[in-house]
Amino acid sequence: MGSILQVRGLTKRFGGLTAVSGLDFEVREGEILGMIGPNGAGKSTTFNLIAGVYPASSGEILFRKESLLGLPPHQIAARGILRTFQHNRPFEGMPVIDNVLVGAHRLFSGSSRREETARRIRAEELIEFVGLGGMALADVGTLSFGQGRLLEIARALAGEPRLILFDEPAAGLAPAELDRLSEIIRGIAAHGIAVLLIEHDMHFLLPLAHRVVVLNFGAKIADCLPDEIRQHPAVTDAYLGLDAART
Repeated sequence: MGSILQVRGLTKRFGGLTAVSGLDFEVREGEILGMIGPNGAGKSTTFNLIAGVYPASSGEILFRKESLLGLPPHQIAARGILRTFQHNRPFEGMPVIDNVLVGAHRLFSGSSRREETARRIRAEELIEFVGLGGMALADVGTLSFGQGRLLEIARALAGEPRLILFDEPAAGLAPAELDRLSEIIRGIAAHGIAVLLIEHDMHFLLPLAHRVVVLNFGAKIADCLPDEIRQHPAVTDAYLGLDAART
């Protein structure tokens, strides 16, 4: 698998606070890369830097060998990086299919009947893929929390991403919903789409990820296989505070 995203020396300062410090990692095509770390480790800031929400203080972000630095979020999305959020963000008062169609708006230059038909067919396929089949015309206000999570994924996929950023997608989901979410994410990667995933639920993340990057105080402390995480001393120290316990 070739590398699709390269992050090199990425740093973000907010005044005197360094939220991300000299961060290096890469994501490969079709890979599920997990990103973990204690609260305040810099995970969400890293996502926001990649997505163009924050400008980097220094460093480089290359996507398909093209720099993303200085680009606004809509231009980064147009290049193929889409994301979901920690909290569901549906467009209220609209049916499920129209919410999904919003995600595809950048892909169509006109409003011909042929394009409109293609958009709706694709939206219906994505609704079926995430497990919301039969709900295309349902108002988003009738969806459960877990169904809202699935809608977020369908809307992101409608933009035909090459890389999708998942920000704690498992939060608040029941066990059966977690199983379905794992299947969806594996299916996304199987289609060659790269996945970068922030998650606190290790029972969900470790069986799913191909590789895991661990942050602490904005810096990378590990980049390894999931099976190696629990035995990694720096990771254990970061989560359990064993350094502090020794002093």
